Amino acid sequence: IEVIKVGELAPDFTLAAHDGGSLSIKSLRGTKVLLWFYVEANTPGCTLEGRGFRDHQSYFDENNIRVVGVSFDSPEDNAAFARKHQFGFPLLSDADHAVAIAYGACPNADARYPDRVSFLIDEHGTIERVYDQVDPRDHPARVLADVLGV
Repeated sequence: IEVIKVGELAPDFTLAAHDGGSLSIKSLRGTKVLLWFYVEANTPGCTLEGRGFRDHQSYFDENNIRVVGVSFDSPEDNAAFARKHQFGFPLLSDADHAVAIAYGACPNADARYPDRVSFLIDEHGTIERVYDQVDPRDHPARVLADVLGV
């Protein structure tokens, strides 16, 4: 699979969010976005990773970074996942896999899960960093370390 590269424009999309609304990537221009593809709601690694983002939420907020999760789960499953772990960021449902395919997070519409990959998108909608070797235990902290230049 061909993952989109640093310097490329982030493919635009609008997906159903866990809160019943929808979210488009274009609507977040002017702020940085960490687009976090996760395998499946309530699996151990994704829960650990999601809790890391939740626990570091204030640092992401201070640095004008919106965390946005994407999986193939239904909005209802994502809502239950967000409620259970008190996630303060949107979880989006990529039911037809089109967004994961566009970003290179899965090879095709038959994929069972997206890969564990994240993209830091700058204020203008350009890919600033690609995280394709993600360890769920320290991924949120690693992103912050990069952003803060630590």
